[in-house]
Amino acid sequence: MKILLLEDDVILSEILYEHLSEKGYDVSSAYDGEDAYEKIINSRFDFMLFDVNVPLLNGFELLRLLGEQHVNIPTIFITSLDSAHDLKRGFDLGCDDYLKKPFDLVELDARINHLLRVHNLNSLHVVIDAKSYLDKLTYELVKGEQRVKLSKKDFEIIEYFLSHRERIISHDELAANIWLDSETPSDSTLRTYIKNIRIYLGKDFITTIKGVGYRVNI
Repeated sequence: MKILLLEDDVILSEILYEHLSEKGYDVSSAYDGEDAYEKIINSRFDFMLFDVNVPLLNGFELLRLLGEQHVNIPTIFITSLDSAHDLKRGFDLGCDDYLKKPFDLVELDARINHLLRVHNLNSLHVVIDAKSYLDKLTYELVKGEQRVKLSKKDFEIIEYFLSHRERIISHDELAANIWLDSETPSDSTLRTYIKNIRIYLGKDFITTIKGVGYRVNI
């Protein structure tokens, strides 16, 4: 599981890097907001730990920028800020949790584990309905006794729809969260993936909302 760690305090960053690596996470460190942004658009992360007061682009500004580009990655702020205004601002921008400095590593682990449960990141199965699920180990769609091997992109698109099944997903949001910045798909490419997914899961699994995007019907 891949984590982006944004922390400009070198000593704290190294402590967190070592601790999280020992827990089995693949950690990528950034020391300013612009470096973090470059890493995010050129790689994929399962979740992020952000300090707020970092150089060049602070944590609030970075999360706002990512939101404007429809990049949705679970995020915990690690910060000394604790006013009600700062908390509200962070949550309004889309962060999932706050961890106030100084903190114990046990509390960090607890908050990360909670985040993983909420976003179903720890499970090896992504449930579709009572009879079908995605197998993260094999990249297969399991429907009863039938197992269908999916391409990595088909798998990731289905998983993203299932993680956001309560709302409409635009082309731009799918592109920002599934493809790297240098691989942005054309409309026809995305339509081909949607067509394939409907073959796997039925034509009613995804509804096209003309001029807006797509919605999963579960």
